[in-house]
Amino acid sequence: MREDLTPSHVRTARAVAVAADLLQVVLLPAFFPAAVPPGNTLIDLAVAVILVRLLGWHWALLPAFVAEAVPMLDLAPTWTAAVFIATRGHAVPAGGPEVVVEPPAPRPAPPALPADAQRPRGPSGE
Repeated sequence: MREDLTPSHVRTARAVAVAADLLQVVLLPAFFPAAVPPGNTLIDLAVAVILVRLLGWHWALLPAFVAEAVPMLDLAPTWTAAVFIATRGHAVPAGGPEVVVEPPAPRPAPPALPADAQRPRGPSGE
């Protein structure tokens, strides 16, 4: 695995894996039923190269590549599982910038009243 793995590499690798599995399981058989085996092989080769370039070599990619070559086993989302296993220790920030909420600053003290205004006055105003 690469030492300089960034959150954008992890996000991109996860997106590529999910897109590849979605493409192979849902879209290709629906639109091109006769062309699925060679199309799947080309997609698997491309995905393997892209993931190794993004993440570096990880042991989880090899079983995923082999599983994609087995006819009925390739229906499982093996690329997605392999990438999530390979990147499980790398947290990806949830999105936007981090927001820090600080408590409000204390209010300034009101201005001091003059000495004659501080004397208590009786009911007659004296």
